[in-house]
Amino acid sequence: MQKLGCNSIFAAVTEISKRYFLEIAYNGAAYHGWQSQKNATSVQQTIETALSTLLRVPVAIMGSGRTDTGVHASQQFAHVVIESEIHLPDFLKKLNALLPKDIAVYSILPVRDEAHARFDAVWRSYVYKIATRKDPFGNGLNWCYYRPLDILAMNQASRLLLSHEDFECFSKVKTDVNHFGCKIKTAFWEQIGNEIHFHITANRFLRGMVRAIVGTLVLVGEGRLTLEQFQEVLDSKDRSNAGSSAPASGLFLCSVVYPEDIFV
Repeated sequence: MQKLGCNSIFAAVTEISKRYFLEIAYNGAAYHGWQSQKNATSVQQTIETALSTLLRVPVAIMGSGRTDTGVHASQQFAHVVIESEIHLPDFLKKLNALLPKDIAVYSILPVRDEAHARFDAVWRSYVYKIATRKDPFGNGLNWCYYRPLDILAMNQASRLLLSHEDFECFSKVKTDVNHFGCKIKTAFWEQIGNEIHFHITANRFLRGMVRAIVGTLVLVGEGRLTLEQFQEVLDSKDRSNAGSSAPASGLFLCSVVYPEDIFV
């Protein structure tokens, strides 16, 4: 059997796969969210424009989920169908050269023809970053919040999320979803230097859900909301009972997990 070098492997892969997953990262400060919009610049639209320029045909991509205006991603995935034969390492370099500095494509992964970036995602994870002191290096990448927060109480409240299933109380009111059910796998706070990070993993998220959860948990951390009252918010299914949404600047989509068998 002939042994294939790295470049030969890439060339061979392109012959049997037309669908790819793009692994993407972006600073969302300058964008009106992920999803393409008619009168605003989005991350999806910017990447589609770069791909269309490179391939010289109109190209559409589908993301694993929609991040809101100003929200960042250290790992987002989108699938794309490319009909022409490409050499993946060269294509990746050229694509990144066309993209602005605040968007990067880390890798292009061949996947099965039926693979879907949104519907095949098993788990999605977000991290929310709160800076406890002024941070000139994290400007626009965290929420500067200088009041003392009780992390132990916030973690106790976070554990209540794991046994709950309906999160309508943390969803934006105007939304087109059919149900508000989510399975939260993990939710916890940790102190990292001068920052407090909230980690949450679930099978799906509602619009504005993580920022609403963070804003409400901060009330618990301040002592303005008890654990019993936090449970009452969960049971109420009423967004007006929850706290204000935390700023978008501190929120990062940080991981999307897929079944291994969808990758070629």
